[in-house]
Amino acid sequence: MSAVTVGTISEIWRYPVKSMAGERLTTVEVQAGNMGLLGDRGWALRDDAAGEIRGAKNFPTLMLCSARYREPPRASLIPDVEITLPDGKSLASDDRQVHRSLSEFLEHPVSLMRLQPASDKAHYRRAQAGSSLIGKIARSRWRPWFEKLLPYTKLERDTRELLSREEGEPSLDYSTIPADLFEFTSPPGTYFDLWPLHLLTTASLAEMAKRNPKAAWDVRRFRPNFLISSLPELAGLIEAEWGARTIHVGEVACQMSVPTIRCGMTAHAQAELPKDPTVLRSIVREAKQNLGVYGSALHSGRVSEGDAVTLL
Repeated sequence: MSAVTVGTISEIWRYPVKSMAGERLTTVEVQAGNMGLLGDRGWALRDDAAGEIRGAKNFPTLMLCSARYREPPRASLIPDVEITLPDGKSLASDDRQVHRSLSEFLEHPVSLMRLQPASDKAHYRRAQAGSSLIGKIARSRWRPWFEKLLPYTKLERDTRELLSREEGEPSLDYSTIPADLFEFTSPPGTYFDLWPLHLLTTASLAEMAKRNPKAAWDVRRFRPNFLISSLPELAGLIEAEWGARTIHVGEVACQMSVPTIRCGMTAHAQAELPKDPTVLRSIVREAKQNLGVYGSALHSGRVSEGDAVTLL
């Protein structure tokens, strides 16, 4: 199959703290495997009451905060970050009062946590009772039966709430979820929801704007790593068909996996963007719940704004 050019990289985004506004970059190192952009989601908040890592699905006001690294990340080092709260107050990750300050802001006890090694399974494990057993079942030959039973369990109710699904709307296709995510809040060694890379095209944003022209289809609502400026002749939800395909971006070949399922984070207020529930309702109704595509890098390399994007 010959390579087809689909566009160029118009924006690059890295998010130092999970669920907070990130940094726009002109060039970035991408790491192979499950690590994604160097420094992406290097920090996250731990819900001290629940006992697990959580983000804006549970604390929507996190999306009103922003974060930046004090120095460039390295493969061997996640640097300290500076966090800016909505009122302009600045917090430093190495300040002994940072946990208290964030807890006061959220009105809930939390701790700011640096990324931990994948071997520290307890750090990433879900607080839900029986999560280890559920993970074992999800990895076993019984998984097909497990998936059939899930719609009748508390896990289904919790998932619908987490995804902000309304009555009558479809829920998650559990067959697309890696087994580890039934036991852990993220793939151990990362703070990603599912896969390390998230790509979105201007064609898809334009298509959704046609279907719901009153909403602001601003890229910041969807938090991709790479926004691809699609060729003018390409229209519609084009990346929805990229699952299992390989994409070349700059120096990096990326293996695409599944479309990006959307939750209530797309509708929450952010800087300059008001809360708008119609954004999520439109995606669920008009785009089969998905907008964008997940993937991972097959090898490490550099990606810069303006780089061509080709699809194999």
